[in-house]
Amino acid sequence: MATAFRPWFLLSCGLLLAAACHGLQVGFYQKTCPRAEAIVRAEVQKAVRRDPGLGAGLIRMLFHDCFVEGCDGSILLDPTPANPRPEKKGPPNDSSQRSYEVIDAAKRALEKACPGTVSCADVVAFAARDASDLLSGSRISFAMPGGRLDGRRSLESQTSVLPPPFANLNTLAARFAAKGLGVEDLVVLSGAHSVGRSHCSSFVAERIASPSDMDAALAAQLRRQCPASPSLGNDPVVAEDAVTPNALDNQYYRNLLDRKVLFTSDAVLMSSAQTAGMVGDLARPDGTWEKKFAAAMVKLASIGVKTGSDGDIRKKCRVVN
Repeated sequence: MATAFRPWFLLSCGLLLAAACHGLQVGFYQKTCPRAEAIVRAEVQKAVRRDPGLGAGLIRMLFHDCFVEGCDGSILLDPTPANPRPEKKGPPNDSSQRSYEVIDAAKRALEKACPGTVSCADVVAFAARDASDLLSGSRISFAMPGGRLDGRRSLESQTSVLPPPFANLNTLAARFAAKGLGVEDLVVLSGAHSVGRSHCSSFVAERIASPSDMDAALAAQLRRQCPASPSLGNDPVVAEDAVTPNALDNQYYRNLLDRKVLFTSDAVLMSSAQTAGMVGDLARPDGTWEKKFAAAMVKLASIGVKTGSDGDIRKKCRVVN
């Protein structure tokens, strides 16, 4: 369970708005499936050892799941004849969201140990927590409440609420506010861009082909890696943080200060005194960002959770029961 990870920062739903928590509870499966969180962690460990990018994908998956329909595992549903365009086929996810197989492996192991007990939505939340811990060298170690149910609906059209990489600061703040997240949450959660990779098409037009404030040396490097006009058949991926690409750390904020970030949505954090001040504070090597990121992840994972008759516990994460 979570206590096995020796967390230095514990946050239960009692510290959050009761309406947001919907009964989420640290150690939710202690009685019904005591090894649930350990089972998920074991699968995440195997995946991250194989490819650290899978850990980055799990962190991104939580964000992309919770922003659309709430934290209900709806991002996991595969296309069907009745619903050929679920969330995973939406532009922010199709061909870029990965790590589904890690969730599948964890769910199979959980169904063997405790059939019909642990929701896919909770697997996504626990896996993002574990990936954060592993990729940060346990500098980001925290308890993740459980108790979510799985949603029954998943629509590509609803992925339009996700903040795009070309968004300005006002758009970003508005998208976060709509989910009950503040400007500080926006700046803190953006630090997840210290791991993972991006397709060239997500930044070339606005950051390379057009004038921007990007560091000249980084821009020159990216021009060597990316085609001038990325296409479906020619759209390479590059590290979002070229300095420490496999470490979840606050290097992202130092990159921001040095104008060495990929996306417009990153660069705009320096466009206001408020957010630029936050960036400067989070760039310090004093553990502030790690603590705030842990709190923001728990807050993120409480958005719009399904409980009671609103959801189910799926037997397989890719299909509704």
